[in-house]
Amino acid sequence: MAPGSRSWGAVLLLAAMLPAACGSCGADGGPLEPFDALYASGVEAYYGGDFAGAARCLEQALRSRRELRAERLRCRRRCRGQVRLAALGAGPAGELPFFGALLRRAGCLRSCEEPRLGAASRHRAAEEVRSDFQRRVPYSYLQRAYIQLNKLEEAANAAHTFFMANPEHMEIQQDIENYKTTAGKVSLIDLEAKPHMEDYSAGVRHYDKEEYGLAITFLERALEGYYAEDEDCQIMCEGPQRFEEHEYLEYKAGLYEAIADHYMQVLACKHDCIRELATRSGRISPIENFLPLHYDYLQFAYYRVGDYVKALECARSYLLFHPDDEDVLENAAYYEGLLEGTVDPATIKPRKEAKALLRRHKLESHLLRVAAVGLGFTYTEPNYWKRYGARQDEHSVPSSISSEPEDGPRLSLTKKPTPKPDRELKEGGPLLYSDVKFVYNSQQLNGTQRVLLDNVISEEQCRELHRVASGIMLAGDGYRGKTSPHTPNERFEGATVLKALKYGYEGRVPLKSARLFYDISEKARRIVESYFMLNSTLYFSYTHLVCRTALSALHLSSHQ
Repeated sequence: MAPGSRSWGAVLLLAAMLPAACGSCGADGGPLEPFDALYASGVEAYYGGDFAGAARCLEQALRSRRELRAERLRCRRRCRGQVRLAALGAGPAGELPFFGALLRRAGCLRSCEEPRLGAASRHRAAEEVRSDFQRRVPYSYLQRAYIQLNKLEEAANAAHTFFMANPEHMEIQQDIENYKTTAGKVSLIDLEAKPHMEDYSAGVRHYDKEEYGLAITFLERALEGYYAEDEDCQIMCEGPQRFEEHEYLEYKAGLYEAIADHYMQVLACKHDCIRELATRSGRISPIENFLPLHYDYLQFAYYRVGDYVKALECARSYLLFHPDDEDVLENAAYYEGLLEGTVDPATIKPRKEAKALLRRHKLESHLLRVAAVGLGFTYTEPNYWKRYGARQDEHSVPSSISSEPEDGPRLSLTKKPTPKPDRELKEGGPLLYSDVKFVYNSQQLNGTQRVLLDNVISEEQCRELHRVASGIMLAGDGYRGKTSPHTPNERFEGATVLKALKYGYEGRVPLKSARLFYDISEKARRIVESYFMLNSTLYFSYTHLVCRTALSALHLSSHQ
């Protein structure tokens, strides 16, 4: 089976177009070689039997991608510090200081990046290639190349790294078991591990063992890593954006429309960093309540080591996210009582970084909602701080206090159930959107992988879809032209997303309405993917808008 189990026509074509031949993978000097070109060369070498060249090119591709990100972060930080954006002034020329600063920052970025990266267009990889790196497909090729080179330890680490993002890949899982047998004891390393996520998991493991001092060390380090990664995520969102709604049109926006279009995508990207940082590699859904959980674990860990000031500080930090959490409110009140006579509890405040992040997050949300109304696009705020749910990505710690003496905190150390293999069917994951309502699950619907949801779309969106349908429906579409494929009592009409967008482009239906059809389909895909807790991307092969019309007795007479 080919690594990654996919077609490589596009990648091999890229290898022919870009000058990163395998023999030149290790060349030094000059601008950074694009990672997509190196990747294509590595794949070409692999299928050509040049496993040493494949390993060299793939290693360089992974290193190039990391260096590209590091260089962009460095330059964007540097130019942020060197060129501050000026406030808008009054009068006809009031905008000039702001736009002047904008131009100077753009110039700063170019002069900073070009010596190492070359022209920006060199590093615009195709979506397919970026997806492969996100799914860690290069490591699948690497491990097989290492096997051919008899580098079993490197092969084991490459296989493990790929498997951590693709836990449903049974062939790689078997490969890892083979390495353990043939290479003896191997220490498997995830070469793409997120440090803040690793520290969090280590902290929780120590917490479960009641090793509270070590738990505090790792959880505090996880918080430091989280906030550092959040800053990096925010900066990386300032890169190029894709204007999906206008890619296939000769779109010519005015100054403010173009700025608003771009900035709203940047803002949405920044707003979603919370989900990005809480999601394990290869997983669809984030760890629920991820950031607040750090403070929830810490507040009790500090209590157990006798640091009541830190315990109260962390409890109040948690309450920033969930101010009505009765259990943590009780904990905080108890810690205040322990401090009476030694420290004024009023002087102990929530952590500044938590307050700053939450303040920024709320402002982002407000701007996105305002823009959605003013600019006419759909935006639904996800529930980023959901506390409880059927999905347990990590040990969950309800913030109630029950296992301690009556005069002390009663924190229940509830452990998650034994995890089931990823190949088993699961359901009950987050619905992602606060307005979507759960109705029935598979058992209630007498089947498997079934769910009934309500409020997936609004009343207005439903009316808009009905208006679109009246202009694009074709009798028998999707049913091989049969207008009554299931019963003679109904007439079936249908339309695809592509047809709706085509009619929108031609002006036969409003483009905004046609786009709504696609957006709703994508929303449904994401909800289904999350609810059934899939560990790989869900793809729709077909999306169909169907109208079913009951036929009158007059129409039925010829069929009965």
